Amino acid sequence: MSQKFRVANVNDLAVGKGIEVVAGDRVIAMFRTETGLHAIDGICAHAGGPVGKGVLTGSVVTCPWHGWQYDVTNGKHCLTPRICQQPFPTSIEGEDVYVELP
Repeated sequence: MSQKFRVANVNDLAVGKGIEVVAGDRVIAMFRTETGLHAIDGICAHAGGPVGKGVLTGSVVTCPWHGWQYDVTNGKHCLTPRICQQPFPTSIEGEDVYVELP
């Protein structure tokens, strides 16, 4: 059964930027692109870097530690799609942003 967590105010997420949030016991990387809000696992698969603190270009985030890149819309690594940061459903209710975790 999934659980929904309030993680931010919609005004905390500027288009083209990411933030790091905590939902339950998970670190989540939240991004706002031109197409909407996206949430993926915030701990980089390579070395545990803070994905939410990376630079976002379009829908691709670059982890600040070692440059691994992920598509924030689906969590897939840009060079090796079998490597994937788990994506999570997001929603907005009023000004509150929610992430749904399994």
